[in-house]
Amino acid sequence: MKTYILKRLLLMIPTILGITIVTFGIIRLAPGDPAAMRIGSSPQGTIGEEQLAREIIEKTRAQFGLDKPIPVQYLLWLQRIVTLDFGRSYKDNRPVMDRIWERIPVTLQLNIISIFLVYLFAVPIGIFSSTHQYSFSDKAVTLFLFILYSMPSFWMATLLILYLGGGDHLHWFPITALSSLGASEMSSSEWLLDRLWHLVLPVFCLTYAGLAYVSRQMRAGMLETIRQDYIRTARAKGVSEKVVIFKHALRNSLIPIVTLLGFLLPAMLGGSIIIESIFTIPGMGQLGFEAILSRDYPVVMAVTTIAAFLTLVGLLFSDVLYAIVNPTISLEAQ
Repeated sequence: MKTYILKRLLLMIPTILGITIVTFGIIRLAPGDPAAMRIGSSPQGTIGEEQLAREIIEKTRAQFGLDKPIPVQYLLWLQRIVTLDFGRSYKDNRPVMDRIWERIPVTLQLNIISIFLVYLFAVPIGIFSSTHQYSFSDKAVTLFLFILYSMPSFWMATLLILYLGGGDHLHWFPITALSSLGASEMSSSEWLLDRLWHLVLPVFCLTYAGLAYVSRQMRAGMLETIRQDYIRTARAKGVSEKVVIFKHALRNSLIPIVTLLGFLLPAMLGGSIIIESIFTIPGMGQLGFEAILSRDYPVVMAVTTIAAFLTLVGLLFSDVLYAIVNPTISLEAQ
C-alpha cells in the first residue's frame, strides 16, 4: 500500500500542473484588467487626467508582471509556488497565503462537519430502507429524500433565511458570519454553543443533498448484497437477521459509498462557494468568488490549486478506505 500511495502522490504533480495551466489560461483570457480595477476605472476628465490614469495602470501592470506574455507569467508563478509563495493579492497587496490561512479553517470546518453528518445519517437510512423494501416507510423515506435532492442549495438557503433567520417569520438562527459580536469575550462553552448555533443553517444546506444521494447509494448497495448466495446461506443456517445485516452484509455494502467520499469532498467545496456567499461566511468559497469578480489572479490561482490538491487527496483517501473495507482488493495490483 505504501508503494501505491507514493505513486499516487507523485501522479498528483502532473495532474495539478495540468489543472493550473488550464485555470491560468482561462482567467488570463477573461475580460477585465486587474490593474485598471485596482485603481478604479479611468476618470472621465481632461486629457491630462486620462493620460495620468493610463500611466498608473501601466505601472501597476508592470509591478505585478501583467505586461509579460502569458506563458512567462505562468512560469514565474510556477517558480514561486514551489516554495508555497502564491504572491500578493492585487486587491490589498497582502500575501495570498496569509489570506488563505485565515479562510481555509472555516471552509474545512464546514465541509468536515457536513461529510461526517452525511455518512452518520445516510448509512442507517440506507440500511433501514433496504431491510424494509417496498414498505410504506421505505416509500416515504425515498420520496422525502428525492425531494431534498431536487432542491438547489441556494434556494434552500433563501427559504431558511426567510422563514427561520428573521426574514418575514421566525428568528431562530443567525444568518451571517460564524460568531456573534463579542464572541471573543465568551467562555469556552459559550463560544462553542454560539459557533454551533451559527453553523446550523449553512451546514444543513451543505449536507441535505449529499445525505439524500449517499443514502440511496447505500440502499442500492445493501439490496445487491443481501441477495448474494452467502447471505442466503447464512440465513439458512439460522443466523439472526441482525447478525446477517450488520456483520455479513454491511461491510461489503460500504464499498460503493466509500468510493463516493472522493467525489463528495470536491462537490461540497464547490457548494461552499454558494453557501459562504449567501451566509456571509469568511471561507475559501467566499474568498474565491470575490477574487474572480475583482480579477485578483493570485488569489484565484491559489484557491484553485488548493481545491485541486484537496480533491486529489480525497480521491486517494477513498481508494485507501476501499482497500480497508474490502481486504481482497490489492492497490498495488491496480
